Amino acid sequence: MNDRKPPPPQGSQPPPASAQPAKPPQAKPTQDRLRPQKRVEMQVRPTGAILPPSNIQGNALMVVIAIMAFLACLTLGAVSMIRATASSWQSQISREITIQIKPDDNVNMDEALTKAKDLALTFVGTKTGQVVDEAATARLLEPWLGSGLDIHELPVPRLVIITIDENNPPDFAAMRDLLTSQIPQASLDDHRTWVDRLVSMARTTVMIGFGLLILVFTAMVLTVIFATRGALSGNRHIIEVLHFVGAESIFVAREFQKHFLKISLKGSTAGGLAAAGLFALASIWQSNTLATPQTDQATAMFGRFEIGFTGYLGIFATMIIIALLTTVTARLTVMRAIYEIDQIRSDPSRSGGLPPE
Repeated sequence: MNDRKPPPPQGSQPPPASAQPAKPPQAKPTQDRLRPQKRVEMQVRPTGAILPPSNIQGNALMVVIAIMAFLACLTLGAVSMIRATASSWQSQISREITIQIKPDDNVNMDEALTKAKDLALTFVGTKTGQVVDEAATARLLEPWLGSGLDIHELPVPRLVIITIDENNPPDFAAMRDLLTSQIPQASLDDHRTWVDRLVSMARTTVMIGFGLLILVFTAMVLTVIFATRGALSGNRHIIEVLHFVGAESIFVAREFQKHFLKISLKGSTAGGLAAAGLFALASIWQSNTLATPQTDQATAMFGRFEIGFTGYLGIFATMIIIALLTTVTARLTVMRAIYEIDQIRSDPSRSGGLPPE
């Protein structure tokens, strides 16, 4: 028998594709399945600063702020030192009175000094008495009359120092009358006039110091305003474009604020450290030259060239105040300038063109 299949009859159509058996899907190679998928990463382009990090104007402003900070910290330290010295003077003067005995050929100076001390100590309110000896008297006069001074050759008055109770002082009028009647060459000085003058001088010095601080801060604020205006003029077109495309005033002001904050921190730190170093060097110099008469007199007049922890803390606070004041001034100036830009754009007569659509 013939095994060949008969050909399909003419006019018959081939079976549809759906009727044909579907081919099984080919599996992907194992390497393709295990290969990690590539992650598409978007690179964020960093935004550039509106103001350059450093230029000639910024460096000049930094130097000006450093000078202002140095003067402000120096004034603050000097006022603090003078106040401490005046307070020490006032305390010492209030605790002591002085009996002065003028030299006389008919008076034995040593006996007169001892008698004056004993009479003063009989009053209620006195504590101790001390006779200033010849060596101490010569040392007090050494800056004016030189060393090797012989007290017996000059009519130099001698002193007796009496320590009193500040809360319960003695009767100075009765003590003065008793000393004058017993020792005609003696005179009592209770230093009341000096205390009043000292308090007045201390208050005047403090007021002058604060006045200088106000002047320094005012000059610094004006300098920052001018510097900010200059930076705005140089970058006005950039600021206008940023502002008109939607950048808020706070964003632009923040950029200027960061720029001037860095400058002010550098300048105030340099000026404050220079002032603190100057006080430290002056204190070291005074400590190493305490034995000389000139230093002793300077110490008696101006006190120790030390400002202490409170003074250094005040210098640090002044540095922070200068930095914050500079930053706030720059921010307010920028906000004012952007407001003026908005006013000009909204006013056709000032802008010289048509109003915005």
